[in-house]
Amino acid sequence: MSERVIAPKSRGFLFLDSHPGGCRQLVDEMWEAVPAPVAAGGEGPVALVIGSSAGYGLAATIAGLARAGIRGIGVCFEKAPGRRTGTAGWYRTAATARLARQHGRDMVFLNGDAFSDTVKEQVADLLAERFGGRLDYLVYSVAAPRRTDPDTGDVHASVLKPIGSPYTTKTLVFDDSGAPEVKEVTTAPAEGDDIEQTVAVMGGADWERWITFLADRSLLADGFTTAALSYIGSPLTAAIYRQGTIGAAKSHLEATARTLDERLGKTVGGRAVTSVNAAAVTQSSTAIPGIALYVGLLRGVLGESMVAPIGQLVELWDQLTGVRPLDLDDEGRVRLDTWELDPGVQSAVAARWSTATSDTITGLADLDWFSEEVRRLYGFSVPGCDYTAPVETDVPWPTDSPSS
Repeated sequence: MSERVIAPKSRGFLFLDSHPGGCRQLVDEMWEAVPAPVAAGGEGPVALVIGSSAGYGLAATIAGLARAGIRGIGVCFEKAPGRRTGTAGWYRTAATARLARQHGRDMVFLNGDAFSDTVKEQVADLLAERFGGRLDYLVYSVAAPRRTDPDTGDVHASVLKPIGSPYTTKTLVFDDSGAPEVKEVTTAPAEGDDIEQTVAVMGGADWERWITFLADRSLLADGFTTAALSYIGSPLTAAIYRQGTIGAAKSHLEATARTLDERLGKTVGGRAVTSVNAAAVTQSSTAIPGIALYVGLLRGVLGESMVAPIGQLVELWDQLTGVRPLDLDDEGRVRLDTWELDPGVQSAVAARWSTATSDTITGLADLDWFSEEVRRLYGFSVPGCDYTAPVETDVPWPTDSPSS
C-alpha cells in the first residue's frame, strides 16, 4: 500500500504529482456527459485510439466507448507510480478501463511508444487474435516532443517556433502567489532543419505508417475510416501556431489525409479525414506562447457556451459512424471549431486581447475557470474528490482481460 495525501505542487502550468482520485472522478464526469449510446446490444465496432490518455485522445476514447459502443485498443505512453505519483494519464487510463469493463466494453490499453514498430506489432497481434482480425476505425491523436524513426533510428525533435521572423506576443503567467500577469514574450524563428524536424514528429508520417502497417496485415475492415485530430486556431495565435512550425506539421497531416483518403477509397472503400477541433486547456496547449491568454479570453467571451472536448468528440463519432452525415469543408476536413472561429466571437476576443494587461486581465478573461482547468489536468479541483484524505497512488495498469 502507498496511500498518502497529495497536495498540488507546480512549476508554472506543470504539476509535479497527479491525484489518482481526482483523475478517476474526472473520467467519471466525462463519461456521464456523453449522451446515451446510439444502439444498444451486440458487439460494437473495433476501434484503435492512438494517444488515448490525454486531451482530445482521451475524449475520443471515452466518447467512443460511451456513445459509439466501440471495443478495441487504446495506445498511450505514461509513467508508472514510483517515487512520485504516476502521470495523470496513467490514472485516467485505469479509470477509463474500469468504466469500459463496467459497461461491457472489451477495451485493451497498451502503454508504449506509438511511434515504434514494436507497439504496432502488439496492436496488430491483438487485432488478429482478439478482435476478429479487423479494424473499423482509427483515431490518431498524438502530441509529442520527439520521435524516433523506426527505419533509420534518427531522433526528430519538434519545436514551437514562428517561420521567417521573430514573434512577439502577449502571454499569461501566474506569479508565485498565484496572481495573473500579462507579459510579452519573443520567440526566435525556426532555423536549420527545425521545420523538417517538427513535421517528422507532428505531421502525418506516423499516421500513414500505422495505416500501411495494418493494411499489410489485412487488418482493415471494408469501409475502414480513420481520423487524425488537428487544430487551426485564431488569427491571434496564427503566427506561432498555424503559420509556425506546428502549422507546417498540421498542413502535412492534412495532405496525408488526402493521400490516405484516395488510397483507402480504392482498397477498402474507406475514408481518411482530419478533424479540426476547437480550443481547450490541455497539457500540450499550455506550452504554446499566447495560448493560455487566448483560451482564458475566449472563455471570458463565451462562458458555458464553449464546447468541451468530450462534446466535440461525441459529434465526431456521430459523424464517423453515420449517426449524422459526415460534414466536410472544402479541404475535406471535419470542422468542430466553427463556434470558436465565428467572426463575432473572434472580434470580441480580439478586442479583449488588445486591452489585456496585468491590471485589466481579471475583468477580461475567466481566470478562475482557466486555473481550475489546468489543475484538473492533473486530477485536482475536481468536484466530489476529498483532497484531505489519503489516496492509494500505486494503481496498477489495467490488464487486457475484460473480466478482470
